[in-house]
Amino acid sequence: MVEFKFSDPPLGNGTDEISSECQRQLLPIVDEIVRAAAAAGWNEKDVLLAMADVAWDLYEKRRGDL
Repeated sequence: MVEFKFSDPPLGNGTDEISSECQRQLLPIVDEIVRAAAAAGWNEKDVLLAMADVAWDLYEKRRGDL
């Protein structure tokens, strides 16, 4: 299991900082997933699109809770 280390969130409108930090921590994991899928013969673009769909679905399901 991968461990994520987040510090306190940025104050104010920290969307750019939040995005940068999430990308910094998630990019290696997403890259590893895509490489493993590609090695098994899956299409990289399809895997990335599926991951985007999963993220969007999670957002949509939780939007009312946020």
